[in-house]
Amino acid sequence: MDATKGKVDQGMQNPGGQMDKPVGYHFMESMLPKVVKRRVHALKRLQVQCANIEAKFYEEVHELERKYAALYQPLFEKRRDIVTGTVEPTDEECEWHSDREEEEELAEEIKEKAVIEDSKKEEATPQEDAKGIPEFWLTIFKSVDMLSDMLQEHDEPILKHLKDIQVKFSEPGQPMSFTLEFHFEPNGYFNNAVLTKVYKMKSEPDASDPFSFEGPEIIDCEGCQIDWHKGKDVTVKTIKKKQKHKGRGTVRTITKQVPNDSFFNFFNPVKVSPDGEMDEDSEFTLATDFEIGHFFRERIVPRAVLYFTGEALEDDESEQDEEGDDDDDEGDFDPKKEQPQPAECKQQ
Repeated sequence: MDATKGKVDQGMQNPGGQMDKPVGYHFMESMLPKVVKRRVHALKRLQVQCANIEAKFYEEVHELERKYAALYQPLFEKRRDIVTGTVEPTDEECEWHSDREEEEELAEEIKEKAVIEDSKKEEATPQEDAKGIPEFWLTIFKSVDMLSDMLQEHDEPILKHLKDIQVKFSEPGQPMSFTLEFHFEPNGYFNNAVLTKVYKMKSEPDASDPFSFEGPEIIDCEGCQIDWHKGKDVTVKTIKKKQKHKGRGTVRTITKQVPNDSFFNFFNPVKVSPDGEMDEDSEFTLATDFEIGHFFRERIVPRAVLYFTGEALEDDESEQDEEGDDDDDEGDFDPKKEQPQPAECKQQ
């Protein structure tokens, strides 16, 4: 993310044409007549008041999100029941009129050929009907680049037991936040029925830099403790290391556990330093974590079936292409881009 986004421009052109290179805005202000500078300061005070009103706007947007989340919930519960096979949808519920008839006809032809070729195998080993939609969430994880980058081969058998992901918003009067809940069926890897990740947010201008305010931002996150079964923790691996005794010179082999790459490290995030001082790697890791949490909330959970089928991936690619085209059209005014984005949340 561009660290300068939303901040005051660091360089400006001299309106009088006396300088042909950018100058700092502080220097720019110093060049103004005292009476004009005084009025500019008044405008800045008004701008801070605007930022405070905007913060209240986003707080109300958060309340609207929470309200409508309750309306979505019964539909998401029905989705979970169909995915897990708890409920079989009716014929009427399964009706879908697609505009991709030619593709579907071709797919049917391929299916018919496959059925003929595999008929003997099916007769020898009859298969039971699949329950629900097998590997629904795992398929999504493997399809979305942002998630597949986190996914390791040893994570996949565990994620086959993931039956639902839900987003829960903070209650009225509580600090602004949202929680991702990963619901698992009983499995042989850990005892938790639900793994959680809480993202803490704020919607108020920074007192030291109020003009940088662009809406709610994630400021911290908290994972949860995973109660792994013995020997099943995929976030660590055991290595053997030879160690030589300094005095006797004898060599012994010791075993130790070291961190291991895994999606489940998502539930043990880097913590924000109380003094705000963090190295570049930690800052990057934390910013990526915030981006992933936001992506789950805004895209994956609301549109899961479209990521499963790949349709949402095509939409995302189209949006990226359009953004790239827009960047090339310098000077073009797009009123849509000038509108506030209530649901948008930036990473710190």
